[in-house]
Amino acid sequence: MGERDIRIGDAEREQALRLLGEHLGEGRLDVDEYGDRSARVTAAKTRGELLALFGDLPAPHPRFAQAVPLPSVQPSVQPPVRRGFRLDPRLAAAIVPAVGVLCVVLFVFGLRNPFVFVLIPVVAMLVGRMGNRR
Repeated sequence: MGERDIRIGDAEREQALRLLGEHLGEGRLDVDEYGDRSARVTAAKTRGELLALFGDLPAPHPRFAQAVPLPSVQPSVQPPVRRGFRLDPRLAAAIVPAVGVLCVVLFVFGLRNPFVFVLIPVVAMLVGRMGNRR
């Protein structure tokens, strides 16, 4: 990619419009030429498109900052940081069935409320989070 192919931004367009105004003030452009070139400045996408509008005019011409290539950065992949309490997988595998049995016992011999069975998925989710199993 050449210097003329580098894309421009609003600051470069504003500078080019200001310079065209100077050429209009010096009498190098008439109002119609100024209007046509100003419209082309606002539609310009590259440095080359801007410079072409000043090809038949003496200085001042638009100036551009030196294009500095960005360094290529390889994203580093790091393992996620594990925080909090971690359960032994054997213990985690035993907790959920034990809570299921406990819920049945509570329902049959005590509470007689079906909402006691909501404990099973709640405990399963908690154990899954602590055991880092999803």
